[in-house]
Amino acid sequence: MNKSSKSAFDQEQSVADISRRYFLGQGAGVSLGAMALGFLNLAQGGAATGSQTGRREDLPHSIPSAKQVIFLTQSGGPSQLELFDHKPNLHKLAGTELPESVRQGQRLTTMTAGKQQLVVPSKTTFRQYGASGATVGSWLPYTAGAVDDLCFVKSMVTDQINHAPAMTKMLTGHQLPGRPSLGAWTSYGLGSENRNLPDYLVLISNLKRATDQPLYDHYWGSGFLPSRYQGVKLRNAKDPVLYLSDPAGLPPQLRRLMLDGLTELNQMRFQQAGDPEIETRIRQYEMAWRMQTSIPELSDLSDETESTFDLYGPDSRRPGSYAANCILARRLVERGVRFVQLFHPDWDNHNRIVSSCASRCRDTDQASAALVTDLKQRGLLDETLVLWGGEFGRGVAGQGEWDSPDVGRDHHPRCFTVWLTGGGIRRGITHGATDDFSYNVTENPVHVRDLHATILHLLGIDHQQFTYRFQGLDYRLTGVEQSRVIHELME
Repeated sequence: MNKSSKSAFDQEQSVADISRRYFLGQGAGVSLGAMALGFLNLAQGGAATGSQTGRREDLPHSIPSAKQVIFLTQSGGPSQLELFDHKPNLHKLAGTELPESVRQGQRLTTMTAGKQQLVVPSKTTFRQYGASGATVGSWLPYTAGAVDDLCFVKSMVTDQINHAPAMTKMLTGHQLPGRPSLGAWTSYGLGSENRNLPDYLVLISNLKRATDQPLYDHYWGSGFLPSRYQGVKLRNAKDPVLYLSDPAGLPPQLRRLMLDGLTELNQMRFQQAGDPEIETRIRQYEMAWRMQTSIPELSDLSDETESTFDLYGPDSRRPGSYAANCILARRLVERGVRFVQLFHPDWDNHNRIVSSCASRCRDTDQASAALVTDLKQRGLLDETLVLWGGEFGRGVAGQGEWDSPDVGRDHHPRCFTVWLTGGGIRRGITHGATDDFSYNVTENPVHVRDLHATILHLLGIDHQQFTYRFQGLDYRLTGVEQSRVIHELME
């Protein structure tokens, strides 16, 4: 091809590209991208979110028992052997080899694989409490006092043995990052009753000590859902949300004019391109404007009573503490926020379990029980589902010398304990059971998928019908494997 021919070819190609772009985006005042988006929304079975709250118009599928959720996420794997799952006969077997008939060749982490599996009995004492007679370890005295308001599930099962995949599984239904979190699914399905706060808020404990346990953003991410549904993390700082405050010298009126101009430009671009992320950007700007007032009012605890601080404990006065975050969680559900998630890390007790696990209990026990009491006193517990738990449990075999003060426990996915209350949950019951070693579930196993299906059901959502189309597939929180709603947990 000679030079002049090549130039003519390039010009024709350029004109063709422009023509395609014009046809697809602007031709005849119609955006085919926007049209395609509309058809996709129709194909998703009415998944368009046209209401002011952002909820799907086809939801709820049934009358909900719970309006909102507080997930008290204990990151690192709390030891059911010390806290909830009493196995008194283990003291007779201390230091003996775990029978192969119990272990059944189950996978171990690289930290303990190939080492002797020597039994370490519980380091706490247990008692039965309340009319329900639930057993609770001595490191959780406040939880013990609230057992008649709680439902203990001692037969939780997961597939993952390491932290990141197990926590990702617990929070998104899949062990690999990239799926929407439980809170994002809830936000996408039900939206919020408060236009001045996000649907989904995340609070992370500000520890007094250093921790090497990371909390990844995908734990509260939106995955393939539009980014408006991801969790908004409140920081333990003067400005709880980054870039929320206006620069010094910028009057509010001028800021409002700037936002109005940006909205107009973004709406024009949306008409041209039909990209749903542009709509997300518009909503985020408007939400940030409203949060400039709502967030400072929310995070200012000066209007809380002395009796409230006494209920939640002395640490509740320290900003960013787990106890202070529990108070914030109650304030958020009072304001109609749909999903609130607290993260408290450092339950990964591979050594010194007597001191480390007991310390985590001191961090969280009084405040967790106080949150239940506080919600109940304010008439909020019946409509608020509260869930306490981690990504897995701990194994009966010791890590380190079994009879040393430094002994700890390795990860254990085959049985662990969570508790739930409020929002349609039966109170004062214990569901499921484990063997004499707290190693395998013997009655009523509850997989993480079953827990997700149950939570959605309590919110009025059928987990099998609740899908989102992505890359040609209809995804759901509970995936394609068998899962069921655990009706035995419900009132």
